[in-house]
Amino acid sequence: MIVTVAYPKTESSTFDHAYYVDKHTKLVQDMWGHHGLKSVRILKGTGSLGGSADFEIITLLEFTSHEAFLGAVGAHADEVMGDIKNFTNVQPLVQFNEVVL
Repeated sequence: MIVTVAYPKTESSTFDHAYYVDKHTKLVQDMWGHHGLKSVRILKGTGSLGGSADFEIITLLEFTSHEAFLGAVGAHADEVMGDIKNFTNVQPLVQFNEVVL
């Protein structure tokens, strides 16, 4: 199961890429790694067919199952979600995905 975490890019949004990659991602891996987190992929928005990117960052979190993700969040939501304010002023959009191909 893949969890997509997308950070919208707006005229007033801020995003510290270095903090996100170096610190927040390590926090996520440390907190959720033993709860079924298999991999993390970070995609930086560089543009769209309409011009600018709609999302600053889209992160793909691969978990062994939906239940594993819920266990990870249940165990460490405060630490992970509480860190968001340290790198952005927007709240992420979270979507659950089933791999088809």
